Amino acid sequence: MMLKSYGLGALLLALPALPFMPPAPAPVPVPAVPVPVATPAATPEGHTADQIGRFLTRFYGAHGPSDHDRRHHISQVLQDRQLRTAESDVLLCARNEPRDIGVGPVTVAQAAGVGWATVTTHWDSGKTDTFTVYVRLDSKPIRIDDVICAG
Repeated sequence: MMLKSYGLGALLLALPALPFMPPAPAPVPVPAVPVPVATPAATPEGHTADQIGRFLTRFYGAHGPSDHDRRHHISQVLQDRQLRTAESDVLLCARNEPRDIGVGPVTVAQAAGVGWATVTTHWDSGKTDTFTVYVRLDSKPIRIDDVICAG
């Protein structure tokens, strides 16, 4: 069997005609100086660690939150949880009133939109307990969003 050889010109003529395609546009030059981008840390929004710390210190006081604070400065989730948990105070993680309460340093996570602090309750027995309190940075008015009891 013998194969015929055709030249390149003959192959090109045998191909179907392609529509005209204009040349690609010239590339757009990239600026040498990067454009600054705002980050959550550069433009904080909402409550600061200092504001949250002052709020929590006032909210908890020496022996626990007032009835007014319980109605107006906690999330609906916590209000509902308290209704379902009659045997314990969800804001104090306890059944009784503590002798004293201390609020630790506040940490703020701008990207998560939340701040938190560890609260320590002191009891007449000399025992202490801790729990973590969370505040949404955008809450208006400022309020406790959640409480996580230790243990």
